[in-house]
Amino acid sequence: MTGTLYGVGLGPGDPELLTLKAHRLICEATIIAYPAALNVPSFARKIAAPYIREDVTEISIEMPMKTERFPAKNIYDEAAATIAEKLRTGENVVVLCEGDPFLYGSFMYLYERLNDDFPCEIVPGVSSVNACAAALGRPLAARNEVLTIIPGPLEDEHLQRRIEQTDAFVIMKVGRHLPRVKALLEKMDLLGAAGYVERASLPEMMVLPLAEYPNETAPYFSMIIVYKGEEAWTLHPQSL
Repeated sequence: MTGTLYGVGLGPGDPELLTLKAHRLICEATIIAYPAALNVPSFARKIAAPYIREDVTEISIEMPMKTERFPAKNIYDEAAATIAEKLRTGENVVVLCEGDPFLYGSFMYLYERLNDDFPCEIVPGVSSVNACAAALGRPLAARNEVLTIIPGPLEDEHLQRRIEQTDAFVIMKVGRHLPRVKALLEKMDLLGAAGYVERASLPEMMVLPLAEYPNETAPYFSMIIVYKGEEAWTLHPQSL
């Protein structure tokens, strides 16, 4: 019998937003793996830290934060091989995943490599999309409205087309693309309806109308939410 691979969603950052199942699996885990940017402490591990056993074996998967598939592909290959060795001995491995494992999550690449050979279980987590909507105090969409999640690095032409085709949208991965995205929303007369959230659910969280955000770049954990539908919950800056 082999061990089971668990992809455990941790939510957006607040350790209290873990599900009961995620909490149980982390508390019981004897082997955990987690992503970490090069030379930076793992955010995923930080979220789960209150619940990790002292005698746990840790597998840190150090990733360059780039859009290219290489060298990331090689790193996932190596990480999958290391995890496979543990699974073959019959030990379970819990992989810590920021947010939800299957929403822009790196776990999907481990799952792709290991699912055919080992039992795998996905434990959904609270996504940053939900956390940011909660922070803004504004629903994402209603009834038959379409909600679109858009990566900020897309070129303006593609961004604009997707924005025009939807009733509400979330722009993730804003970062250094903030000035360009902000200018596009202003051009489309949507800047006044745009809410901005960074580091949702954390003590240092910032929530404000995008038009009032003072900086030229945004951190990686930031998001823009815009509602274009017919309901009455358009953004009221004075309420933030």
